[in-house]
Amino acid sequence: MRIIHTADLHLGQVMYQDYTRDDEHDHFFNQLKEWCRAYSPDALLVSGDIFDIQQPGAHVKKRFNGYFVALHNSFPSMAIVITAGNHDSPSRIQADNPVWQLGNITLVGMPPASDSTSRPDGWQEDYIVALPTGFIIALPFMAGAQHNTTQAILDYVERHNCEQKPVVLMGHLAVTGTDFTGHGLEIGRVQTVDTDQIGQGFDYMALGHIHRPQTLGHNDEHLPVSTYPSGILRYSGSPLHVSCDEKYPHSVSLVDMERHGGPVTVTRLRIDEKRHFYELPTSGAFTSVEESLMAVRQFADEKHSGYFRLTLDASKPFPADFNQQIYQLIEPYQGEIRFNPKSIWTNLPDPDTSDDKALFEVTELQQMTDPMEFVRQTQNHYPELDIDDLAQAFKEVEIELRRMSSGDNTLAHED
Repeated sequence: MRIIHTADLHLGQVMYQDYTRDDEHDHFFNQLKEWCRAYSPDALLVSGDIFDIQQPGAHVKKRFNGYFVALHNSFPSMAIVITAGNHDSPSRIQADNPVWQLGNITLVGMPPASDSTSRPDGWQEDYIVALPTGFIIALPFMAGAQHNTTQAILDYVERHNCEQKPVVLMGHLAVTGTDFTGHGLEIGRVQTVDTDQIGQGFDYMALGHIHRPQTLGHNDEHLPVSTYPSGILRYSGSPLHVSCDEKYPHSVSLVDMERHGGPVTVTRLRIDEKRHFYELPTSGAFTSVEESLMAVRQFADEKHSGYFRLTLDASKPFPADFNQQIYQLIEPYQGEIRFNPKSIWTNLPDPDTSDDKALFEVTELQQMTDPMEFVRQTQNHYPELDIDDLAQAFKEVEIELRRMSSGDNTLAHED
């Protein structure tokens, strides 16, 4: 059995509120198509976070449709299995599944019901894609512990796997022991699942959610090919760098298995990203506006394309319109040179513990797109605030605004 495993596409992502990534995703899918042509996999697996937000716009859905219709038309015998991640709407993904199955494409959005294990056998079929060469168990993002549910599906496959074909389990979760590099401090609040709570009976677990490519328990990402014993867990990583902190190479995983319980061989297919991420300067920090502008101009003229952010010396004076000067400088490059306005500051003064100290810089506030991010970081100042009620209110406002922007003038609620 041969599969290509990827995840965390984040279609529709807008970087730093200004930069769409459509052409970057086009560039990736062109490479993916060539790999499918070169390696003829039995299946292409996409393990969650298909979209960057749960309610993507029509143009983003159109691009999703175009990418996967093109793949199916080019490789009609290749199964495509797509599961929902925490960034996706489970119900919206699931609703499209009957149509996509006409094209040998399976979409799984909704996780098994909490009482599934108490029902008669047969419910497991909704999460199993049986191929001539093996079995794929397609599980979307599931909140909370789901060990019994996952094991019930694995046991069901085991009972039907008379020919000992390879078994692949898909999942979108953070596993204990994962290298979270590049995900920022907030990853510490993500619930992790111990490996012994996932289940037994799979040969390869195709993971999504963490953007750094890695095989759990192994430090061999520098190797082009690795062979492992059955039962490995691997993050393919995201196709695109989703932030400046993801400085590691990104790849797609080509996985070969001959039989259930046999060795698993992973080939790392390195992605050539259309735009790379850079930090200026490469060491130290800029100490003046003139030095910074000169370096940005030199970077733009040499690279012609890419994202960048600056490291600045906080002990030196930088004017309030400094970011605006950067934007004016890169404007002639027509969006190919892209600026991350959240700079890295060195030589910061000791933290002020007084209650009246500002919690955020202006640039941080300007970059916040989720009002709940501000609320969560300031909630200690408002002990009477009901965070859950406020989050629901913001969600309802967001849904209403999207409905209005889509041109749907029908009332959201009728008396």
